[in-house]
Amino acid sequence: DDNRDAADTLGELLRALGATITVAHSGRAALDVLDSFEPEAVLLDIGMPEMDGYEVARHIRSTAAHRDLLLIALTGWGQDHDQQRSRDAGFDHLIVKPPDVDKLRELLAVGGRIPS
Repeated sequence: DDNRDAADTLGELLRALGATITVAHSGRAALDVLDSFEPEAVLLDIGMPEMDGYEVARHIRSTAAHRDLLLIALTGWGQDHDQQRSRDAGFDHLIVKPPDVDKLRELLAVGGRIPS
């Protein structure tokens, strides 16, 4: 998320849920840490400057090592066409901001990404 406060707050929430996290503040930064951090899931803001979340998701899905990574779009846009566009880009789920903590916990608990 390019909004540092929102990204850092979400990071703290995920830590409180038991996740091991790293926070990136741009699409490029997210791609730069992807291989060294080796996440099981990525929560990605859609509306970022320079490289939006759709472009980052397409890049992630284009690499064999990350095809099965859980991708969750975070956005202020939640209409049907936004849902479709996020699926077309490779996202598994779309969550409208502000994120629902129970929904995040549910999505991340699958596969042991956080303790259930």
